[in-house]
Amino acid sequence: MTGILWNLVSFIVALGILVAVHEFGHFWVARRCGVKVERFSIGFGKSIWRKVGQDGTEYTISMIPLGGYVKMVDSRVDDVPESEKHLAFDQK
Repeated sequence: MTGILWNLVSFIVALGILVAVHEFGHFWVARRCGVKVERFSIGFGKSIWRKVGQDGTEYTISMIPLGGYVKMVDSRVDDVPESEKHLAFDQK
């Protein structure tokens, strides 16, 4: 039984690392292209850790570590202030 539990925990940790590296690639390219990132999240569901950086990006780790996402500013989806439109994904 402990072997199965160990394998499950190892799988979740490995998947979390893989997701973090993958999503960081999206984050890095967006920032290099001048797109404002609203949220960098590892996992889905309720947030268990959250921090807002100096640039206004919200970094979160959520309860279900089976994926992640990078939310970029996009004026097709959200109302974006005129002062930030040049930072929107759809304007690049």
